[in-house]
Amino acid sequence: MKSVVPSSSYGGKRRWRGLVIAVLGLVILSMLVPLVFLLGLHNGFHSPSGYIYEQKTSPSTQNAIQRYDVGHSHNRSKGEQSNRVQDLITKFEPTLPKDAVKNYAREDKNGTISSGSNDDKPGGLKVPPNAVQQPPPSSNNPRGGHIDQVIHNKKSSNDDGGKSCELTFGSYCLWQQEHKEDMKDVMIKKLKDQLFVARSYYPSIAKLPSQDKLSRQLKQNIQELEHVLSESTTDADLPSLIEKKSQNMEVAIARAVPVDCNNVDKKLRQIFDLTEDEADFHMKQSAFLYKLNVQTMPKSLHCLSLKLTVEYFKSSHYDEEKAAAEKFKDSSLYHYVIFSNNVLAATVVINSTVMHAKESQNQVFHVLTDGQNYYAMKLWFLRNNYKEAAIEVLNVEHLDLDSQKGDPLHLSLPEEFRVSFHEVDNPSMSQIRTEYISIFSHLHYLLPDIFRNLNKVVVLDEDVVIQQDLSVLWNLKMGEKVNGAMQFCSVRLGRLRSYLGQKGFSPNSCAWMSGLNVIDLVRWRELGLTQTYQRLINELSIQEGSMKGSAWSASLVTFENKIYPLNESWVVSGLGHDYVIDTQAINTALVLHYNGKMKPWLDMGIPKYKSYWKKFLNKEDQLLSECNVYS
Repeated sequence: MKSVVPSSSYGGKRRWRGLVIAVLGLVILSMLVPLVFLLGLHNGFHSPSGYIYEQKTSPSTQNAIQRYDVGHSHNRSKGEQSNRVQDLITKFEPTLPKDAVKNYAREDKNGTISSGSNDDKPGGLKVPPNAVQQPPPSSNNPRGGHIDQVIHNKKSSNDDGGKSCELTFGSYCLWQQEHKEDMKDVMIKKLKDQLFVARSYYPSIAKLPSQDKLSRQLKQNIQELEHVLSESTTDADLPSLIEKKSQNMEVAIARAVPVDCNNVDKKLRQIFDLTEDEADFHMKQSAFLYKLNVQTMPKSLHCLSLKLTVEYFKSSHYDEEKAAAEKFKDSSLYHYVIFSNNVLAATVVINSTVMHAKESQNQVFHVLTDGQNYYAMKLWFLRNNYKEAAIEVLNVEHLDLDSQKGDPLHLSLPEEFRVSFHEVDNPSMSQIRTEYISIFSHLHYLLPDIFRNLNKVVVLDEDVVIQQDLSVLWNLKMGEKVNGAMQFCSVRLGRLRSYLGQKGFSPNSCAWMSGLNVIDLVRWRELGLTQTYQRLINELSIQEGSMKGSAWSASLVTFENKIYPLNESWVVSGLGHDYVIDTQAINTALVLHYNGKMKPWLDMGIPKYKSYWKKFLNKEDQLLSECNVYS
């Protein structure tokens, strides 16, 4: 007898099975929804309410993205469609041929798309020609004190971006532009870009029945490029007809851009944003490494300093040091002061000065350095001959000054400030100038106390090279002035009012630079400029909260109306940051000043200016070879 299963039991199992399937479906859905949001796939869904795509990007990118309404795409007017097409073509311009873009503007696709001028056309999001925007070379007048208001036009069309780079990163942008490498295998990279864009548009266009012809054209071009790239890795491997294939792909892409493919547009914008962020990151990283390089002593110079220090304690040089001691206090001689912790830099300054001197026996050099480099400096100048000139090396940490009782002294080199300013006649962003102005450090204001027996000194920065006899400086009649210096009238104190505060200065007074300075110590002591500077430093430090930032302000105000302007043709400045200085002006100048970040003893120095500096090194010294100074 057959058993009969109750119908109620069978129905219960079916309900239980359905419940299990429903629970599993909910679990899977709960896992998929977060995944969709993480991958950004939800941005591809059309919204009937006209949802505007938003993303955390730069303001210019947000403005470009928010021009497009995802919903109601088929109800756009011809004017809106024209704006959208023009913006997309502008955005993908690097991958499109100029003739293809122009020809497409005249093609008829379900109507006419105008490419004429549109005053209301938004700026859009332009893709730069390079991943990192390049600034133009600086246009510095080689005559030093006066700078003609001439600005070189940028090669790139993105002028504001290049100037913005220079404002943010300074001379790094100039160095990066000069060392920019040419792109290799340009055609291979171009084909890959075209293939990527075509693959992005093809799936969406293939679903549109009205675009069947365009779909077949894209597919054929994609297959041809895939075949070519599978057999070629460099431009030399490409077939002879590759230009024709590339042009065909460009025309197909130009036809595909105006098609309503919102998902593709947003995906490409996302990729573009990510690429922009990556380029910005590498830009900042490269600028940081550049800054680290120019602020770090090269290994070869560190090696030289250590070897000289060790060698100093192996031998005695007391008699040689004592022989020239009388000259150090003789005010009738020509006294030069150099602040430096760099053995090679100091020796180039002294050697270039002595080599061009008519009477080297009247020259006395005072090199002020720190305790770390003191013995290396002493041995170097004792073992090398500088004609009949006398050289004194002083350790600033051991100076006994009445004005600094209880306060230990530390070596401070001249301060350099990067100044960016608008041209007077052309105050636009593209006419911004960037210069490096060096001023006295805190230690310079102790010169009257350090050299109590002297009446006049010439202060030379460690980054200068002398090319003529400097005896003319000792015949200057400065009157009531204290500091003979190169004036920098492109920057006047009135422009720096926000930094200088309200100190009663004349707004038309010119800024001045260190490098070559003739100092009247007698007049300095009479006016009490050291006390004036220290008072201003204390006041400005309280206001600004930065001792370094207030040093420039205090120096400019302290010497206001006390600067004797030197002949503007004597000094050519900018050899540490300007790539376009006139060679004729360099050859005829009295002094070359390597102000800027790219000093001649660094690997980052400007190559074409290094020869003027290197020719004053003692190439026969064995220690230079052991430390690979010339490598």
